[in-house]
Amino acid sequence: MPNTIILALVIFLHDLFTAVWIGGLITLGIAVLPAARKALGMGPQTRNLMQAIQKRLSTLVYVSIVGLVLTGLLMANRAPAFQGMFSFANAYSTALSLKHILVLIMIIVSLYRSLVLGRINNSSQPSREKLNGALLFLNIGLGLAVLFVSGYCAALSAGPKPV
Repeated sequence: MPNTIILALVIFLHDLFTAVWIGGLITLGIAVLPAARKALGMGPQTRNLMQAIQKRLSTLVYVSIVGLVLTGLLMANRAPAFQGMFSFANAYSTALSLKHILVLIMIIVSLYRSLVLGRINNSSQPSREKLNGALLFLNIGLGLAVLFVSGYCAALSAGPKPV
């Protein structure tokens, strides 16, 4: 029973960190950014608001990334089909490796957006704002792909049910 509770807590935290990161991306890109642009226009007020929001969300993203790595390591050996990190030995390991590659790309994009683009004064360079927006939507797409591959991994680990 204690092992089940610990595993449930690890899975819960993994899901929570995923929801915070990917949910934050989706909310920012589909709700907050368009609403800010509609209410404030495309001027410096919108830019300042989005930079402030991104700064606060970056902290949550960094915590989520660390949490996902730690909980992912704790969960890694739970599936019998798991053959090791970045293994392509079977369908489950291949899907999990694809998920990890997508997550690594998401981390790189997130770090670039916050540490490089977030530190640059965008007021004189609208091309940087466009790049930042494009990278936001790239990460949303990658996040959705991660969720799909995670669902696929769960389906593979569940195995077929007898009819």
